[in-house]
Amino acid sequence: MLGLDAILNIGGKLIDKLIPDPEAKAKAQLELATLAQNGELAQLQADVSEQQELTKRLQADMMSDSWLSKNIRPMTLVFILMTYTTFAMMSAWDIEVNNNYVELLGQWGMLIMSFYFGGRTLEKIMDMKGKK
Repeated sequence: MLGLDAILNIGGKLIDKLIPDPEAKAKAQLELATLAQNGELAQLQADVSEQQELTKRLQADMMSDSWLSKNIRPMTLVFILMTYTTFAMMSAWDIEVNNNYVELLGQWGMLIMSFYFGGRTLEKIMDMKGKK
């Protein structure tokens, strides 16, 4: 797990490499220091830790002998998307659907999609950083 000092170090190196203008570089470094003081970088560290735990959970599921434990998350995503699409089609045909259900399914869908795609993106970034 990355410590706050490591995150600040990485951020400082990125600023040095990506921002050639000294004035803009100083402004970016000040913003990074402000984020550290406000505790926002600590939140980033907690988010990274949470993503790592999710990855461990997925790996444990994939090592299981149970077909259901390997496929429950994808099946849930497919079910949510199919139900959301069905509600959208019903709405297009002027069949009244309770908006609370549609909103709830949309939120669940966003949560599941961010788990799959957002978590994987963060994993790739962490892997690339670790290989340097």
